[in-house]
Amino acid sequence: MNGLADRREPQAQPLQSASATAALQDVPHTEAGKDLPGARALDVNTSNMRAAALAVVMPTYNEADNLAEMVDTLFSLPLTNLRLVIVDDDSPDGTGALADKLAQRYNQVQTRMSVIHRPQKGGLGTAYVAGFQRALSDGAEYIVQMDADFSHSPTYILQMLGVVFATDMDVVIGSRYVPGGTLDENWNWWRSLLSKWANMYCRTVLKIRVRDMTAGFKLWQRSALQDIKLYTVRSNGYIFQVEMAYLSEKLGFHIIELPIHFEDRRVGQSKMNVSVKVESVWRVWELLWRHRKRVSCAREPLTQPRPVIDSSRPAPHR
Repeated sequence: MNGLADRREPQAQPLQSASATAALQDVPHTEAGKDLPGARALDVNTSNMRAAALAVVMPTYNEADNLAEMVDTLFSLPLTNLRLVIVDDDSPDGTGALADKLAQRYNQVQTRMSVIHRPQKGGLGTAYVAGFQRALSDGAEYIVQMDADFSHSPTYILQMLGVVFATDMDVVIGSRYVPGGTLDENWNWWRSLLSKWANMYCRTVLKIRVRDMTAGFKLWQRSALQDIKLYTVRSNGYIFQVEMAYLSEKLGFHIIELPIHFEDRRVGQSKMNVSVKVESVWRVWELLWRHRKRVSCAREPLTQPRPVIDSSRPAPHR
């Protein structure tokens, strides 16, 4: 197992807890002369932020080599009310059993970790929906979705939560494709080109402004997931990320994309393959048809010019 000391720090530096309030001064209040929705004076109370009822939802399949380190890293964050929901699809490498052992360790004083065991590999979309539903039923006010392989640095959670406290956004997207966002240099040119093309294709077909349509690293306010009505979300692969981004924008949610460094997994095998990507192409049209009536009567999000920001600032969508 790789140690944290061996991991390169993200290029777009996440906020550290001691400097969270000061660093949030870089979050823009306005865009094109208009106040961001819900923006208020950046007087974030860090004690309230650290005590926020936040749940991290993490689907797993064959992540035994990453899970213990990921769980330890999450619970070392200065967030006193952080809970973790693991959704394991009967991983043959013993990820589910390891998750149970970790839950026993961290639940000795209070329940901080839940494990949902599914009898077979049921797909990413349904795993996230199951995890979201558990987090909501447990009373989470903020829900983070992320991968278990360290492609999403857990320390970005502090910055994402700080942005929500400062701006009251409904959704924060950890984005690779806004200014300041970067991809692991180990990605080959073909993989990078395919990812960027997929995002452009989805944005064009669905006519939305979110730039990282396939991002799997998001923070949701409780009300946003409730308004989406998770029972209407049927995508069960990587197109799930596209469907959630599409509904978020078309239903008029306030969205902000925060630049992150996306690091390629160093342990285990990626679940993304060519057939999954090809399937996602035609399923974009399917979800466009399926949600046609719902989004046609939804309020349109406010339009704005393409934001021009430096690499330390998130790009807002309104």
